[in-house]
Amino acid sequence: MTNRRTFIKNSALATAGVGLAASMPLAMDSCAGANEKLVCGLIGANGMGFADLQAFLDQPNTECAAICDVDENALNKRLTDTEKIQGIKPKGFKDYRKLLEEPGIDVIIIGTPDHWHCLPMVEACQLGKDVYCEKPLGNSIEEINIMERAAAKYNTVVQVGMWQRSDPHWRNAVDFVKSGKLGKIRTVRTWAYQGWMEPVPVKPDSDAPAGVDYDFWLGPAPKRPFNPNRFHFNFRWYYDYAGGLMTDWGVHIIDYGLFGMGDPSPKSIMAMGGKYAYPEDAAETPDTLQALYEFDGHTMLWDHGTGIDGGYYGRNHGVGFVGNNGTLVVDREGWEVIPERKRREDLMERVDLIKGSGKGLELHMANFIEGVKKRKMDLNANITVAANTARVAHLGNIAQRTGKRLYWDTENSKFIDDNEANGYLVPNYRAPWELPKI
Repeated sequence: MTNRRTFIKNSALATAGVGLAASMPLAMDSCAGANEKLVCGLIGANGMGFADLQAFLDQPNTECAAICDVDENALNKRLTDTEKIQGIKPKGFKDYRKLLEEPGIDVIIIGTPDHWHCLPMVEACQLGKDVYCEKPLGNSIEEINIMERAAAKYNTVVQVGMWQRSDPHWRNAVDFVKSGKLGKIRTVRTWAYQGWMEPVPVKPDSDAPAGVDYDFWLGPAPKRPFNPNRFHFNFRWYYDYAGGLMTDWGVHIIDYGLFGMGDPSPKSIMAMGGKYAYPEDAAETPDTLQALYEFDGHTMLWDHGTGIDGGYYGRNHGVGFVGNNGTLVVDREGWEVIPERKRREDLMERVDLIKGSGKGLELHMANFIEGVKKRKMDLNANITVAANTARVAHLGNIAQRTGKRLYWDTENSKFIDDNEANGYLVPNYRAPWELPKI
């Protein structure tokens, strides 16, 4: 199935050749020009999926034609909400494959739980759709690799929901880091202490709520009875569907630790943590975790805790670039520089808090839409950026689960001489679902 935009784009490539087509931006842009309406379909309408859709519809010349969710209750609510926003009620689906068959859809927004990112994204790429996918990119390293290959093979414009990449004060902080004024940066501290994340109370298994296709919600994940703790928001505390705080907040925060240092891949990883604060609650992933990454010339620390707000520098989340002359600290509120002192003198000029705009998601979606219309692949959180960050987060989880210092072979995407750790890289999909082959 080929949509209108892809048909025109492929026609231009076929008749002019890749090199000539690349030199003809007006011809390429005409298939989704500035005045042409961009039509999306949303897969996964609860939570961030709908927030992403709202950000999409806040941009000019946009429309939502279809929404898919396995929960009829969430689906019906979002269909009504969307009709109020745009005046047109989208079509509703419970099977994302039916949504992908709808004609005239240019963009797919994926807001599903993490274990449901890979399949719909790959299939959307194969059908010529561009994709805005929630973070983290995938729920395993092999899924991430497959999604990266799919985007490259099908020339898909991809933006991943690491919206801080489009937030000006975060980017300005990175510009300062790269200016060299901090001196040699020896370590990067990244953390999230989230006091609002209370313990997950133990609940018995039960029947799925009326209107929920629970077997489809599980999808490629292992078969198990329905439990309300594993559904909607709390899915993120179970490895079958997500990676805990590490791949939730961690993907946002670790991402900027990597960005400021040039997006490197680690040489080795070790981690310690567990369910120290709430050992008897229902969550599976650690409530307390420290992961240490080794890079060429610096280290990066990830530190998280649920149920408390006691982070570094008086902040419950953020990134600290620790240099010989001073430390730059940035979070969602803003950024500042704290000078090092020797002999009662500052080694550099202090930078008082520079506040952020609070428009990260809005700007991130605008960056995506510009990429779709101009066929720009190098977006702020493009597939390459998002894949590297998601892999780094998953590496920390695997190090904690194995209890080992692990050595990472970036080129071959595997651990060196460690079969146990490599066993975490590739998910076992439940039949009839199959891991895509790209």
